[in-house]
Amino acid sequence: MINVTVNGRRDALECGVTVEESIRRLCPEMSAHALGALCGGIVYELSRPLSRDCEMTCLTYEDEEGRRIYERSLRFVMLLALRELFPGQQVRIEHSLGGGIYVKLPGYTMRQEDVQALDETMRRLVREKLPYEKKRWSRSHAIRYFRQTGQQDKVDLLAYRPYDHIYLYTCGGLSDYFYGAMLPDTGRARVFGVKLNSPGFILQLPTPSAPWQISPGAHLPKHLAAFQESSEWCRILSCTNAADLNGLVLSGQLREFIRVNEALHDKSIAGIAEGIRQAGSRAVMIAGPSSSGKTTFANRLCIHLRVLGLIPRLISLDNFYLPRDRVPVKEDGSLDFEDLNALDVPLIQESLKKLLNGEEAVLPVYHFAKDKENTSMTLSLGPNEVLVMEGIHALNPELHRTLEGQRVSKVYISELTCLNLDDHNRIRTTDARLLRRIVRDYQFRATPADATLTMWKNVREGEEKWIFPYQEEADFVFNSVLHYELPFLRNYAYDLLHTIEPENPNYLPARRLIKILHYFMPAPQETLNEIPPLSILREFIGGNTLYLPDDEKAGN
Repeated sequence: MINVTVNGRRDALECGVTVEESIRRLCPEMSAHALGALCGGIVYELSRPLSRDCEMTCLTYEDEEGRRIYERSLRFVMLLALRELFPGQQVRIEHSLGGGIYVKLPGYTMRQEDVQALDETMRRLVREKLPYEKKRWSRSHAIRYFRQTGQQDKVDLLAYRPYDHIYLYTCGGLSDYFYGAMLPDTGRARVFGVKLNSPGFILQLPTPSAPWQISPGAHLPKHLAAFQESSEWCRILSCTNAADLNGLVLSGQLREFIRVNEALHDKSIAGIAEGIRQAGSRAVMIAGPSSSGKTTFANRLCIHLRVLGLIPRLISLDNFYLPRDRVPVKEDGSLDFEDLNALDVPLIQESLKKLLNGEEAVLPVYHFAKDKENTSMTLSLGPNEVLVMEGIHALNPELHRTLEGQRVSKVYISELTCLNLDDHNRIRTTDARLLRRIVRDYQFRATPADATLTMWKNVREGEEKWIFPYQEEADFVFNSVLHYELPFLRNYAYDLLHTIEPENPNYLPARRLIKILHYFMPAPQETLNEIPPLSILREFIGGNTLYLPDDEKAGN
């Protein structure tokens, strides 16, 4: 017998009992919702047999890791169906989009009848409840299998895997690797939708707050266009997966790759500046989620506006933070700097109205350090001057209520990576931004990775509530991804993440990021000087000459 604890309930169970059976016995009310369990920072699959005492917590669709388990399992159902409908066709899982995942079949344009057939085939596979069998393969065996099945992307990637063995899942005669835990069988991924989005389709996932129904999704044409531009950049650079980037590192071509990446960024920023000039805008509002590179982008945009004969006046919305005793408080008692109402909204509205009406405005200069008093500055806009305001809430319509009839350009910036681990396993944009933030927080704020990971959940909740709903309000979308950045971030983040011990609550996300970094070669130190001082990446690794690092700034 072994002692098993699930969600605080303990009992002696027979050795070999599965995680799923343990949950059913100890927490029967959770058995219908459990997607896995967390034990000592490790994810246990429902089918895993237990051989020793353990203390577990159920993972459901409300948990980030639970949603990842569900998505992986549903992707396998989709791949099985596509293999049946389009034998031999390459399938590439691109990125998240409006509550789902965007998928393409390179060289083929999906039609409505294809989507209908895919939906029907997937639902049949779900009804069949085909088991996912997890098996340990040698790396050489896996490479032979993927080469024989024409999956060169996985062959190339496994060449960089630092271990001799790998765990693959087999179902319906198909074997694949999904970089994480899976459900026991296809019957567990019952809630999904398939929606045409030519040339590919969207695999719709359940709603996090209501996992019994599919996410309604959102119409995000500008967001999708930015992703498609990123995919085109990857095509131009001949770098779509991790193995491609590793090849550039090993062949000594990383320097050239950096130069082209940076040139594409500069071209995009110049185009936005020209669009602002042609619109005759008197104000530019720049918003985006954490670690998108808003500050560097805003400064570089100002340079391009100067080239066009305009005089930009850059202001951060952070200056309008209320005193700490007036900042909204979360349920746990901590200050909620992500909340719109942490800013002096009436003052922002009044200041914007005055400035765009040609009047003088007195603006605050906020200091986050408690031992410094706030100051102020006086500003007015001349004929050729343009107000450039950046901050996480800059696209919120509440700030623009007083600006009817005024010429205002709105810019949304985010890191929308289209570089995958392989064709079937994407790198989530949230993970890429989190790596940036871990590096920046440690470099400039002496904040350990553990502390950054602890605050990340609140940051993400704030983004979902205050930023993402307004992204399509933008006139321009700038993708701040640099496809060369992960080998450099690996050099900074890898050891930081390894300091997090198994008993730490942040061990799971730390291990997930480490697993991603495992597949990237570290960037050679001598290539660091190729990254220009105005690069977005310099905001995170250091060496940005646009501004001095500011330890006091809250930053997002």
